[in-house]
Amino acid sequence: MDSQTDAHTGVNYAEDQVHVKTKLRLSSGIAGFAEDKDYARKLRQEKILPLLARGGELVLDFSLVKYATQSFVHALIGEALKKYGEPVLERIEFQHCTPQLQSVIELVVDYSLGGFPAHADTQQKAG
Repeated sequence: MDSQTDAHTGVNYAEDQVHVKTKLRLSSGIAGFAEDKDYARKLRQEKILPLLARGGELVLDFSLVKYATQSFVHALIGEALKKYGEPVLERIEFQHCTPQLQSVIELVVDYSLGGFPAHADTQQKAG
C-alpha cells in the first residue's frame, strides 16, 4: 500500500494496495527556504529512521521547498546514509527538487557516504 504522510500531522493517506511507500511532504520556512535543523532531526528520528529500520521505502517530497541548507539536509538524511550505506538510496526517493536543492542533496549524500575523505587523501598525495 502506498501511503502519504503529512510531515506536520503524521497523517497517512492510503493510495494503493500493492506496495508500501511512505511519502513525507516537507515544509519550508520563509519563501521556500528550509533551514530548521530541529524539524529535520525530528523527522529523521520519528519518521525516517523507524521506517527504514522496518525495511520501508520513503519518498521525500520537496514540492514546498525551493532551497535547503546543507545542515538541514544532513540532519534529515545523514544518519540514515551512514547507518545503512549506499543501498538505502534505493529505498529513498527525492521528489520535486529544484536544481539548487538537488545539488545540496548530492553533496550531503557524497560526504555522508565517505566520498570526500577519499578524494581529500588523493589530493594530499598529489600535492
